Amino acid sequence: MTSTHGPLTIERDRLQALGDAIAGEVLTPQSEGFGAANQLYYRHLDRTPAVIVQPRDTDDVAAAIAFARAVGLELAVRGGGHSLAAHSTVEDGLVIDLRHLDSIDIDVDEGVARVGGGATAGAVTAAAGEHGLVIGFGDTGSVGVGGITLGGGAGFLSRAHGLTIDNLLAVELVTADGRVVVADAERHPDLFWALRGGGGGFGVVTTFTYRLRPLPQVVGGMLMVPATVDTVTEFVRLAQAAPEELSAMINVMPAPPMPFLPKEQHGELVVLALLTYAGPAAAAEPVLAPFRAVATPLADLLQEMPYRGMFQPEPDDFHPVATSRNGYSRGFDRDDAQLILDTLTKQLASPDVQMAVVNTRVLGGAISRVDSDATAYAHREWPLMVNVAAIVSDPSTLDAQRPWLEALQASLSGGTPGAYGNFVGEEGPDRIHDIYPPETYARLATVKAEWDPDNVFHRSHTVAPGG
Repeated sequence: MTSTHGPLTIERDRLQALGDAIAGEVLTPQSEGFGAANQLYYRHLDRTPAVIVQPRDTDDVAAAIAFARAVGLELAVRGGGHSLAAHSTVEDGLVIDLRHLDSIDIDVDEGVARVGGGATAGAVTAAAGEHGLVIGFGDTGSVGVGGITLGGGAGFLSRAHGLTIDNLLAVELVTADGRVVVADAERHPDLFWALRGGGGGFGVVTTFTYRLRPLPQVVGGMLMVPATVDTVTEFVRLAQAAPEELSAMINVMPAPPMPFLPKEQHGELVVLALLTYAGPAAAAEPVLAPFRAVATPLADLLQEMPYRGMFQPEPDDFHPVATSRNGYSRGFDRDDAQLILDTLTKQLASPDVQMAVVNTRVLGGAISRVDSDATAYAHREWPLMVNVAAIVSDPSTLDAQRPWLEALQASLSGGTPGAYGNFVGEEGPDRIHDIYPPETYARLATVKAEWDPDNVFHRSHTVAPGG
């Protein structure tokens, strides 16, 4: 059981002692099952930890933290493994893999969900949906609740119900010194403030408690039309003008080879909008009708369904090589639409680029009704979020994509400051100041100094401990 990976050799006796002390599993590169445990969503972010610990309870988490600190291993925490910044793993370090802490307890009478830190958004959505209840996460079911919650949580229900953190009631976490604490509005309120958007740099969250909302049905799904300056511009305009019950994600991208699309349409630029109306069909119809009237739809999959239907099945073997750039915008016009179409047309002609997409998310609504200083997610005032992304076949071509991604995103943002931490990848240390404005950064640094003065949990978009 000795781990000899990399420059550090961990003695067999110490690994054995850790394995004997915990209820969970301890894996090294020599262990059966290590490869599967080490698989991340993004294929190119492969690292080889010296040790993976899969805890079964908070005592196991505390033991793993203590072991990493005693041996001198850099520490990473894995929830769903979707971090574009490779925060879910660490070369030659120790990964605390929370996949077994995936309990989901739905209290219908109290209207809350108590969820293990290793649960996924799709699993929680399905469990709550059995009772006609919802909690909004993002747009992908396999994402871990830990990462998306601690970064803010923008998704299909954000305009109607706010970010995920706006529905977070409490957390249980294990700190760098092994304490198990509960933080909420009354207990450790500064820590609770920091955990709502401040990332995973304050401890390992083992349980989240969320407020649930009744919503037995939504009207949602995909609406696809050809991408032109007029259709792109009008979709964004309609989404901003719509009542806050409607949340919209508007993608400009080449049409995927979906079986219901004619072959000649495959690869042509389209507007692929994911629309979610948080309410009954009768109320949704007049809101969705203008979108359908923009152009003859290539596909109209909007329908009444339980909210969990918005999380479509994902292939287990899809592990893209991707890079992206994220920011906010104050507005959108025809010049922006033209720039998107011209840029994507040019970049998609490259044999290196498998997919290029501009994703515009309409914000506002319940998000903007929360004060910007109420949580560590501070970008409440901006009406739009813009993500520009590329999927390539070869990791060696990633660097070549970044200049055009940065240039396009900067033009679309038009000088609007800020970035959403959950969509920031490996982009250098200065991006932390885009994620957190100066006042937020300073307050986070104070909380960090109290709860993690040695910066044990630095594999996250976290601030440095400060005075």
